[in-house]
Amino acid sequence: MRGNKKTLFAVAALAVVAALMLGLWQFTRPQAQAGDKTVVVEVTHGDGSSKKFTCHTDAEYLGQLLLAEKLAEGEDGAYGLFITTVDGETAQDSLRQWWCVTKGGERVDTGADTTPIADGDRFELTMSTY
Repeated sequence: MRGNKKTLFAVAALAVVAALMLGLWQFTRPQAQAGDKTVVVEVTHGDGSSKKFTCHTDAEYLGQLLLAEKLAEGEDGAYGLFITTVDGETAQDSLRQWWCVTKGGERVDTGADTTPIADGDRFELTMSTY
């Protein structure tokens, strides 16, 4: 009986910690900016060439922008849009390629569908190999 109480207490404590962490994440996550905005997306291809795209949009998230501007294609994954093709170049699994998303040179820690955009933001999509 004593072991059951300890297990029940541990599960309850874990649930409380999880709820607190979810609440903290909701409170501190980056917020999307509504309305018209101008965002620059720089694409660096596998051959090292790059192109800049200046986008005027009312999208709130990067994934929406990339799809609306037809800059990227992808698949729905566990974390939203998994980018497979950018500016006509498709990452090849056999070559261990993938598209790295950065904002102002810093890697983003959210998926494209949950990366908020604001007026003046600058994103980079770089063909990478792991």
